Amino acid sequence: MTDEEASDTKEHVIPGTKKKYTGEDVEGYDFRGEFDMTEMLEAYGTTGFQATHLKEAIELVKEMRNEDAKIFLTFTSNIVSSGLREVVAYLARQDYVDVMITSAGSHTEDVIKSNNDFKMGEWEADEAKLREEGINRLGNIYVESDHYVWLESWLNDGFFQDFFSEEKVRTPSDLAYRLGEAVGKDEGLDESDSFIYHAYDNDIPVYCPAMIDAEIGDFMFYYRQEEDPEVGIEILDDWDSLIHEAIGAEKTAIIAVGDGVPKHQAIMSNLFRGGTDYAVYISTGMEGDGSLSGAPPKEAVSWGKIKEETNNYTQVEAEATLVFPLLVAEAFKKYSPEE
Repeated sequence: MTDEEASDTKEHVIPGTKKKYTGEDVEGYDFRGEFDMTEMLEAYGTTGFQATHLKEAIELVKEMRNEDAKIFLTFTSNIVSSGLREVVAYLARQDYVDVMITSAGSHTEDVIKSNNDFKMGEWEADEAKLREEGINRLGNIYVESDHYVWLESWLNDGFFQDFFSEEKVRTPSDLAYRLGEAVGKDEGLDESDSFIYHAYDNDIPVYCPAMIDAEIGDFMFYYRQEEDPEVGIEILDDWDSLIHEAIGAEKTAIIAVGDGVPKHQAIMSNLFRGGTDYAVYISTGMEGDGSLSGAPPKEAVSWGKIKEETNNYTQVEAEATLVFPLLVAEAFKKYSPEE
């Protein structure tokens, strides 16, 4: 290649800038000097990638609280399986959220954890051996099968009888309320980090449209087979109530930790009011498969489930245990709207 031919290729390799871009400088946190968590999270705004989305989420949650929006917190059951149970319980204890939507495993494992601890395990394990030993694996969290045996006994030792004696057919939100009440009254249980107890104590409704999709649903199946064939769980009444939670609010906001049914119930109920005013997703879902779990907030705008406003939603594409505590620390624990 001649010098002239080589020079001609530079237009492709180094074309030069035709117009300057006037965005903020990319700059991360300076660890020199005394460490400050708030300053570090502030620096996330100019760090780039998902750090910047987390900073956007923090600012949106602060705005939700400034505007006194009704906050819908949604989370999947693995959140309660993990140490994020304590984070959810904190939000309920402080009465920082107004509505909770979750899956049935959250009820199951929250009550279990009020009596028994889950243990840290390993991702790589002999699954057949764990099954033989009566150990259930949730990622790197291990749960003894005896914990579920205890739960069935606890539910059958008066709870189900009392619950269904009031009415034969109950709603999932009724069940959550009575579970929270029972956990609080049982002197043998520790309610301090029970989200379902603190939701009951602060009268925060807990909705669960897929109430049978966990062990507590299995145990209700056995109770109906063995004790009373007339009992049941009715979900349409809760759907009516959840829709009215949305349409009765001046402003609404959604913090969706994880995806699936809980997230969709929140955005769908807000469709009836023309969309939610604010939305923050923490998600590992993949958009490419077209599922609701992977759908980003902008897709919900196309359905009318999130209002079409400027900078009123964001998505942090990250696993929740990494970022949800940081969001809660900065936008709830350290932040008071009146200040």
